[in-house]
Amino acid sequence: MKFLKTLLFMVILVVAVLVISNYWIIYQAKDDVYSKVNDLPKNKVGLLLGTSKYRVQGGINLYYAYRIDAAVALFNAGKIDYILVSGDNETEYYDEPTTFKNDLIKRGIPEDRIVLDFAGFRTLDSVLRAKEVFGQESFTIISQKFHNERAVYLAKHFNINAIAFNARDVTNRYGLKTRAREYFARVKASIDVLFNVQPKFLGEKIQIE
Repeated sequence: MKFLKTLLFMVILVVAVLVISNYWIIYQAKDDVYSKVNDLPKNKVGLLLGTSKYRVQGGINLYYAYRIDAAVALFNAGKIDYILVSGDNETEYYDEPTTFKNDLIKRGIPEDRIVLDFAGFRTLDSVLRAKEVFGQESFTIISQKFHNERAVYLAKHFNINAIAFNARDVTNRYGLKTRAREYFARVKASIDVLFNVQPKFLGEKIQIE
């Protein structure tokens, strides 16, 4: 009986932490996340957060495709002048930034307006490196809403004046696993803020003209 009570307490505690972290991040980001291009203030740089192009099950990853669409829309509307693509380049066979770059060029974005960050291993790294490595005190984050909220929350902790534009989301069963995983990612982000966790790698500064 005592074991069951302890187990129930732990389950309730975990659920409470998940719920509180989720709603706190939503609250912190609510005034800085945009869904309409016309409402979005202009920034010099749009920080495009990376993801894989292809799904494990095969086919194009819709999160990837919709982020491309969003970045192109903002550039064409004059809401950003440069696209900083930040993603994982863990091995020579997995290179998110270059893949994004190639597809952005195919969509008409000039190559000299695309800057690559190969050390965006996770959202915290991407956001803080945009400031510390690429010298941007303010910028527009581009991803899906759930991801943007967490990124803006992290940016505020590091005193970065970031806003975000929501790419089209992925709904129904397709995005269920990702959305479930996001709850735990938000707890991790809260812990990172609590302990002031820093990026895995910074390196030399890179100027965006």
